[in-house]
Amino acid sequence: MPTEILMPALSPTMEEGTLAKWLVKEGDTVSSGDLLAEIETDKATMEFEAVDEGVVGKILVPEGTEGVKVNTPIAVLLEEGESADDIATAPTKAPEAAPAADAGHEAAAPAASEAPAPAPAPAAPVKADGGRIFASPLARRIAAQKALDLAQIKGSGPHGRIVKADVEGATAPTAAPAASASAAPAPAAAPAGPSADMVARIYEGREYEEVKLDGMRKTIAARLAEAKQTIPHFYLRRDIKLDALLKFRSQLNKQLEARGVKLSVNDFIIKAVANALQQVPECNAVWAGDRVLQLKPSDVAVAVAIEGGLFTPVLQDADTKSLSALSTEMKDLAARARERKLAPHEYQGGTFAVSNLGMFGIDNFDAIVNPPHAGILAVGTGAKKPVVGEDGELTVATVMSVTMSVDHRVIDGALGAQLLQAIVDNLENPMVMLA
Repeated sequence: MPTEILMPALSPTMEEGTLAKWLVKEGDTVSSGDLLAEIETDKATMEFEAVDEGVVGKILVPEGTEGVKVNTPIAVLLEEGESADDIATAPTKAPEAAPAADAGHEAAAPAASEAPAPAPAPAAPVKADGGRIFASPLARRIAAQKALDLAQIKGSGPHGRIVKADVEGATAPTAAPAASASAAPAPAAAPAGPSADMVARIYEGREYEEVKLDGMRKTIAARLAEAKQTIPHFYLRRDIKLDALLKFRSQLNKQLEARGVKLSVNDFIIKAVANALQQVPECNAVWAGDRVLQLKPSDVAVAVAIEGGLFTPVLQDADTKSLSALSTEMKDLAARARERKLAPHEYQGGTFAVSNLGMFGIDNFDAIVNPPHAGILAVGTGAKKPVVGEDGELTVATVMSVTMSVDHRVIDGALGAQLLQAIVDNLENPMVMLA
């Protein structure tokens, strides 16, 4: 019997993807392990391998099709002795996402899915004494629309059956509207924002270009909107003096130059966060719906900007790695993130994140917690500022402003303050991080 090739789930959270490119064509013979297609998830483009051998009998989903649901048949594989004629007789699962061959198809699909289903006829009413009221389906629908109590209407049809004529001329009692109002379904919740058509009408007559959302942008929009609405954020802010760190970094980079390693300030920040999570282990945790998972290793996620979105690759066991090892690993993850070549396990997980916009000259900002993380450190630029020294004298120091966004379900205010203090101590005394 022909075998269906289904849209694979290439990550634990994948629900749909784009069939970017077929690497085989109908009639090709494939073996287990052969590459069949390139599939785009919201984060990466990944190659899909065959698990069975046979001949590609039919490609069901053309390349370039977006929004293909996981487990949707995308092709049919024929076994030895089978032909394309066998496909027509084999039971196949209907695809969940129709190919979007042109703009007309794209517009028609949502319209069809949004069309309201026909309202079912109301259930047969029952008399107060438990006896059934006989009424035609049409009469019951009209009675429901007019808020009529069928128990109060005498039927003129066979055996007292209530028919259309009986309800058309009837009027509802004065108390009925209140009752029907209370029984009426609650109005649908207002949409989160204006619809696409409403926004387009606002800018009608103005020149603009419509940018189609890819899977990554849709996922970013959905996850961050959900995060901001459902996570009780609070924010802690500190200024960090960087002079000791910058001097120490310069000394290390001179010694590491022969090895081709150049440490960035961000490498020190990652290490400082990783060590702080060990110093305040209650903060090294994630929200898991009805419980908190407290992790042992420090797995730190780092935001990396790419064209059209961002990745948060995770540096696992960052507390146990040297600064040079963290720097090398971070450069590799960032480079592959920009090429969308990260595997799911490289950007999923972690308990805490770092987002650094200092290189863009941003003084400070508030970042959104990326669930299930417990927090994220937003890092601004380091700039020369006047500060009051320990002896009370006015001096100049390089100061970096940071804001820590925290999920209050996992970390309370005082505990968050301890974590941020540990991060500050590590960065202002960088040699301690090597101990």
